[in-house]
Amino acid sequence: MAEKASKKRVIFKYDNNDARQVFLAGSFNSWDPSARPLKKDARGVWKTTMMLPPGVYQYRFIVDGQWIEDPACTNKQVNEFGSFNSVATV
Repeated sequence: MAEKASKKRVIFKYDNNDARQVFLAGSFNSWDPSARPLKKDARGVWKTTMMLPPGVYQYRFIVDGQWIEDPACTNKQVNEFGSFNSVATV
């Protein structure tokens, strides 16, 4: 029970009304590109909420099959592919 209580609610958002499909992959889900789909709201903002324990997580969005960093996140880290992962601290 104590472990569950220490988890924090984290909202991931991606603003792109033209996207057809958006997923979230990161160190919290073994970089599985299909594990976490986002849902688009009426304003065209894609969102998902996760409960994560405190820590530092790297992640990327998969937008219509293309892996991209979070344009709204200023905390980034170089990845093994020569691009950047976005970093969330919980």
